[in-house]
Amino acid sequence: MKPKHGPDFSHLDSQAKVEAACRNGDLEPLYLLPLEFGGADDENNILYVPIGLADVKAGNDQNVIGPLVDAGKVTQYRAEPEYQGDSFVPIALKIT
Repeated sequence: MKPKHGPDFSHLDSQAKVEAACRNGDLEPLYLLPLEFGGADDENNILYVPIGLADVKAGNDQNVIGPLVDAGKVTQYRAEPEYQGDSFVPIALKIT
């Protein structure tokens, strides 16, 4: 038997499936580029992630990135999701 190292979202292999999982309370939306940094409130800026992760990212954006932006030390922001297989749920989010 293969050991589990976390939740398996491999069956969520379409946009319709992740949106349904969000409506069911299994996932939540996460903005790639936060609205407060000029991100758009549209489907091209939204990922669906396990519950709690959007708050973790928002905390990082507000408490780490925001002050750096205010101080002029950050002038660009990029968030790139990484996926495994056909899943529409990212396994990582690289912020540069």
